[in-house]
Amino acid sequence: MKTFSKLFGMALVILIVLEAQAQIQYSRAYDKSGINVYEPSKMNETTYDGFKLQIGGSFRQGYQMLSHENVDTSKAKKLALYPLGNGFNLAAANLNFDVQLGDGIRIFLENYMASRHHNEFWVKGGYIQIDKLPMFGNPEWYTKYFRAKIGHMEINYGDTHFRRSDGGNAIFNAFADNNIMDEFATEIGGELYVFPADGFMAMVGLTNGLIRNNIRDYSLAPLYGTGKTDSIKTKTPSIIVKAAYDKSVNDFRIRLSGSLYHNSSSPALTLFGGDRTGSAYFAVMEAAASTNGTSEAFSGRFNPGMSNTLTTFIINPFVKYKGLELFGTFESAIGKTVNEKPDAYDGANRKTTQVAGEVIYRFLKDEQMFVGAKYNTVTSRLSGYTTDVDITRLALAAGWFPTKNLLLKGEYVNQQYDGFKGTDIRNGGKFSGLVIEAVVGF
Repeated sequence: MKTFSKLFGMALVILIVLEAQAQIQYSRAYDKSGINVYEPSKMNETTYDGFKLQIGGSFRQGYQMLSHENVDTSKAKKLALYPLGNGFNLAAANLNFDVQLGDGIRIFLENYMASRHHNEFWVKGGYIQIDKLPMFGNPEWYTKYFRAKIGHMEINYGDTHFRRSDGGNAIFNAFADNNIMDEFATEIGGELYVFPADGFMAMVGLTNGLIRNNIRDYSLAPLYGTGKTDSIKTKTPSIIVKAAYDKSVNDFRIRLSGSLYHNSSSPALTLFGGDRTGSAYFAVMEAAASTNGTSEAFSGRFNPGMSNTLTTFIINPFVKYKGLELFGTFESAIGKTVNEKPDAYDGANRKTTQVAGEVIYRFLKDEQMFVGAKYNTVTSRLSGYTTDVDITRLALAAGWFPTKNLLLKGEYVNQQYDGFKGTDIRNGGKFSGLVIEAVVGF
């Protein structure tokens, strides 16, 4: 068995070396060249020459120097914050398998080898992407204008998920963490794309609205854990719609995208809590911290708790002129949990609004270095609240790419909480300090 393991390991290393440069059609690189790539273009320059297997990986190691505080909790020990000190965070690693199965047919499988939320090996998801129809003689109308994706995959809601950190994959993100309200989920379903003209893209998707499989008939049985037969009557699919315009002229590029996500009834929507890796800020605004961070994996983020009904849209403008980049987010979400009555808040469901703006300047040869600033706010009505809560974050970052596969970046962050009840550990809360990360992507 030991001999077999050694041989298998050697074979795997050789395979990685031989296939590292395999070119997969209609894909996005996991190194520096993948930055500011959104949906892969249909203007493919890679010629199909048979089966290809590309094995890639992403790794991230962070070191944080953060401090946090809230209101005086001397009379409520349960609200006391964890005593933060400086130190290394848990390293994260991803393993990717990208397969050229046929001309214009690609299979992608992404795995978390280690992460803050799941320390064990965990399959993020996999899907098949069809950009050509070789079984029907590659009709030109489909090759030029259409794409289909089917599987358990990262849904294409908004443009922020193309710029976020995802476990070990942090090379696309100029900052340490993602938006305060992190728009990300993996769901089972399909997406159909159309590219009607140069620069234009439209997509419609249909998924099960859940992070995993679910075959339960909720009209015949109570919601798990509630004992209530009237908690939820139906389990409906999620509908996702997206449109984008992306055009470059000389050194100037402009992109504008808009996305809509809707589900009228689900037992467990996770669009704002679907990350299975965790945040970059370990144990901030937490009462305790486990050794591996799994029990408080999303420190510093905010989930509005709209797990039963959700309608949300997001608009993302992006402008790049030479080394200067501007990226924005405006998002509005309306929804509720299964235990909340419809229209319980002034004749409507609860509402959350998120606004974010990034300014990044990349310089030196091949844009090897960058500096950036990000301002992010969330205003939300929480369940049981009569007024809104507010969270604001200011982040200043700088980074250096020694090679296209290596990134060293640092961030100063200051985040503040306002409007939370005295029984909430975030009441009067704030955290600030430095986070330094080393990132590998290939």
